[in-house]
Amino acid sequence: MTSALLQPGQIEAAAGGIPELRLPAADLFLARARRLEHLAERAPGLGDYLRFVARLAHAQQERADALPAAELPAATRLAQCREYGMPPLAPAGLGWPTGWRETARELAQAVQAVLPAAGQAALRRVSTASDDWLDAQAAALLDGGDRLEPAAAPVIGAALQVHWSRLAHRLDPAQVARPEHANLCPVCGSHPVASVVRIGGAESGLRYLHCALCASEWHVVRAKCSNCDNTRDITCYHVEGGDGAVQAEYCPECDTYLKLVRQDKDPLADPVADDLATLALDLLMDEAGRAKSGVNWYLVQGRL
Repeated sequence: MTSALLQPGQIEAAAGGIPELRLPAADLFLARARRLEHLAERAPGLGDYLRFVARLAHAQQERADALPAAELPAATRLAQCREYGMPPLAPAGLGWPTGWRETARELAQAVQAVLPAAGQAALRRVSTASDDWLDAQAAALLDGGDRLEPAAAPVIGAALQVHWSRLAHRLDPAQVARPEHANLCPVCGSHPVASVVRIGGAESGLRYLHCALCASEWHVVRAKCSNCDNTRDITCYHVEGGDGAVQAEYCPECDTYLKLVRQDKDPLADPVADDLATLALDLLMDEAGRAKSGVNWYLVQGRL
C-alpha cells in the first residue's frame, strides 16, 4: 500500500473547510484601543506612546460610528474584480473615499492636546491642511513616496484605516478572490502589519495576515514565509524572558521577517497593538541586519 504525502495547506484542508478571509468587525478600533491601554501598563518605556495610539484608536472608533454607511463599488465592478482576481478595494481603482480628509482633520484635533509641543505643531498642520496636501500625504503613505512627513503619518494612516475598514466590513467574503500574491491583501492590495495565529472555532490554530489599511485578514499556511512562499529554514525569534506571544518569523530566502502574534499564548493579543508594544524585538532584528516585510502605520519612520 502506498501513501500520499499532504502538502502545506492540504493538511489543514483535510480537516474541513477553513475560513480563508476574515473581514474587520464594526468595533475594530475600540477593541484595539483597549488592548493598547492594557499594553501601556506593561511596557513602561513605551507607555506614553501606546497611550497616545490608544487615544487615536478611540477617536477612530468615534469617527467610524458617526459616519454614514459606506458605499461599496458597483456590483459589476465587484464581480469583475472577483473574476480576474483583483482586490476590489484597491486605492488605485477606488479613489479617495468621501469624507476621508475631514476624518484626518478630526483625528488630528482629537489627539493633538495629549502631545508635546513639537507633536502638536505637526498635528495642527494636519487639522488645518488643504485637501491637496492631505491627498499628497496619503499617496506618499500608500506608495512609499519621499514627501511623507513621519510626524503626520499616524493620523493620515488612521484616517485611511477608518474609511477602508468600514468598506471592507460591508463586503461578503464570497465577493473577494483568493490573492494572486499571498503577501498582499486580497481586499485592498496593501501590505500586512503582522500575522496572527487565531484561536476558537474553525480558525483555531490558523495563521492570518492582517492588512495595514483595511484590517482584513487572509489565511496563509504556517509552513512557509508570508513574504516569498519559501518553506525552508524558517526561524522564529522572541525576546528572552518574554512569554513568546509575539515572535519575529525570519526567512533566509528573502532575508525579511514579519511579526507572528500568537493568541494561543495570549488570547487578547492584537496584531497591530502587540506589534507596536514589541519594538524591542524589531530593534534586535534590525541590529542583525534583517528587514521587516510589513508596516505599522501607527509608527512610520521616513520612507517606507
